[in-house]
Amino acid sequence: MAKLRAPKASRFKPKPAQGLPDRETLLKYIREAGETDKADIAKVFGLKGADRKALREMLRELEASGALGKRGRKGLAEAGALPPVGVVDVVEKDTDGELLVRLTKGEDTPTVRLAPSRSDPLGGAPGLGDRLLVRFELLETGETEARLIKRLGASAHKILGVIRKSNREVRVEPVDRKSKESLILTDPEAQKLRDGDLVLAQVGVAHERYGPKRGKLLEVVGREDQPRAASLIAIHSHGIPTGFSKEAEAEAEAAKPPTLSGREDLRQVPLVTIDPPDARDHDDAVYAEPDTDPGNKGGWIVWVAIADVAAYVRPGSALDIAAREKSNSVYFPDRVEPMLPERLSAGLCSLREGENRACLAVRMVFDRSGRKKGHRFVRGLMRSAAKLSYEQAQAAIDGEPDDVTRTLLKPILEPLWAAYRCMLQGRLARSPLAIESAERRIIINTEGEITSITPRAALEAHKLIEEMMVQANVCAAETLEAKKTPLIYRIHDTPSQDKIGSLAEFLATLDIPWSKGEAPRTDRFNKLLGETRESPHADIINEVVLRSQMQAIYSTENIGHFGLNLQRYAHFTSPIRRYADLVVHRGLIRSLGLGDDGLTDRDISQMKDTAEVITFAERRAMAAERDATDRYVAAFLADKVGASFHGRITGVTRFGLFVRLADTGADGLAPVSKLGDEFFIHDDRMHALVGERTGARWPLGMTVEVKLVEATPITGGLLFEMLSEPQPRDPNAPRPRLGAIRRAPGSQDAKRRGGPPKGVRKGKRH
Repeated sequence: MAKLRAPKASRFKPKPAQGLPDRETLLKYIREAGETDKADIAKVFGLKGADRKALREMLRELEASGALGKRGRKGLAEAGALPPVGVVDVVEKDTDGELLVRLTKGEDTPTVRLAPSRSDPLGGAPGLGDRLLVRFELLETGETEARLIKRLGASAHKILGVIRKSNREVRVEPVDRKSKESLILTDPEAQKLRDGDLVLAQVGVAHERYGPKRGKLLEVVGREDQPRAASLIAIHSHGIPTGFSKEAEAEAEAAKPPTLSGREDLRQVPLVTIDPPDARDHDDAVYAEPDTDPGNKGGWIVWVAIADVAAYVRPGSALDIAAREKSNSVYFPDRVEPMLPERLSAGLCSLREGENRACLAVRMVFDRSGRKKGHRFVRGLMRSAAKLSYEQAQAAIDGEPDDVTRTLLKPILEPLWAAYRCMLQGRLARSPLAIESAERRIIINTEGEITSITPRAALEAHKLIEEMMVQANVCAAETLEAKKTPLIYRIHDTPSQDKIGSLAEFLATLDIPWSKGEAPRTDRFNKLLGETRESPHADIINEVVLRSQMQAIYSTENIGHFGLNLQRYAHFTSPIRRYADLVVHRGLIRSLGLGDDGLTDRDISQMKDTAEVITFAERRAMAAERDATDRYVAAFLADKVGASFHGRITGVTRFGLFVRLADTGADGLAPVSKLGDEFFIHDDRMHALVGERTGARWPLGMTVEVKLVEATPITGGLLFEMLSEPQPRDPNAPRPRLGAIRRAPGSQDAKRRGGPPKGVRKGKRH
């Protein structure tokens, strides 16, 4: 019988006793963790030096005895254990015709029966060779079955790559920089391909023991020299769904402009949209005015109106199926893959200036100290008074209005800012996490070429819209809870004790006190960020605090939102581009009796699955957007190879240093072979590479100068050579904690001691 890993019972678990554990204690920890790796185990039990070596031996013995199984390249789990939710491949069909699946990361796990779907699965019924996202459930009979959440595509391994032709062969070189596996295409169609074609190929088998595998050409998706190849590669690499079915397009085209029937007339409320200058969809509008209630002197009324997407995307429709499968719009520097067809996303659902639009609005009342006193939701018909950009609105408030904002300044913009400054008092009292993120804006011309990469300005106008949206989201969650209507929360867990321990160890290297046993609180993080904001270490402390946080997810179970320091929070304000918000809109329509197109019983029965689907899609979109940006940045820097740049060390690993350039925000690797003529020890406690002989240090956060030696647009990879000198030995620093030793090639130590340590590949000079 397959063993299911139980979800964590609480948010905090006692830390195991420090020191090398015995076999049973180690197995118990791995069983409770579900999936872990050697580095995490060593950190949890506080193992150093010889104890780490003993741990490796113990894990090898447990694996050889069959007590442990592999999960991917480094992961470990109890043999046969299944997670609550996992990615599986459909591997066979039994004699009764039922499908059997197996976890993709776990050869030791058993095959599990795929339960019949409780509803029509998205994308049709699964079959042999499909890859699925499933939930494992333990039945009363003791049998484990898998229930389908989402189809993810074909499980047969595919490679997106570039054609490299020679006289003797047609080779596919992968665009994924982590992949080293190239393919040889032998089918006749491959001979018609051109050098530089972007293709999708299916991996076959290796005919020779050490030679490349054979592959089968599946699709030609473009050219590597196309200006927009970066986003095209990201879309195919991450399996981003594109386009819409004929049925969905037909439903969108058949949509009609809204009428006042069943709606409150809000057209006399001068709501305005404030968005980036290049925004095509506008799903939120705002307005504020002083509260005239004598019992709320100094208070404010704030309106937030959101596009009523639920009026056009009905549950179970073709549009709904497509929106749920996509789950969110994906934004690249040169294009958008929208969640809804353009007829809706940039048309009838977009709150265009001067046009009647259906909306779901919330009227919020705040007292003079910024505390929300009450709210109510209405389904309305609105007409935007103006379409403004963040920069345009901010300039007007700063005393430089243009022809558009000059007439809006007194009646609309100044009350908005006054209301925001009132709300800001409540925000400061709540003390949400104040991490700063240095976003970069990539400017692309009409030919798809990058003209510049500039920092994105952080304006007060951004903060105004953010706070008003946060409060509207809180109102949505509070209303649905009060009406006992199921909903999808946006949750953000408290940082784990392990992450807090790592943060404390790093801060100790900067002589900044932080108790490992101290409970994480947003105001404590903010105090740290505030006290170090003017110090030379401000950027890296901000980065390390950010890394100590958990990832936010969607869930039907509420644990609150740590980062915003809120007890209940749901996404309500962006239904054009997020399916989670559409579900919340339907919940409000149902619970408040605002129409017959609200949340259905089927929606409710699928809500847990929906939360998992949209969380998966959000991670997929973030990875695709990041990869596309990396490729565009590499293309921008490709003609600057040999130039020097200023940057900062943002990551320290056994194999080198990750450096972020100051001007562009580009990230690249300075390999250990480019650092100096000696052994380097990776001290994970000090977050530094330390020279074994001299004690010279390359610490996290150090400002450096590097030379760009390689930029590969097709993979997005950047390679640097270090021009700066390392920091000298710190006489007060503790002895480096033993880690993997890396040797710079050609060093005297390497020659004297007979080459690199066993298992460490010698670096090559470029």
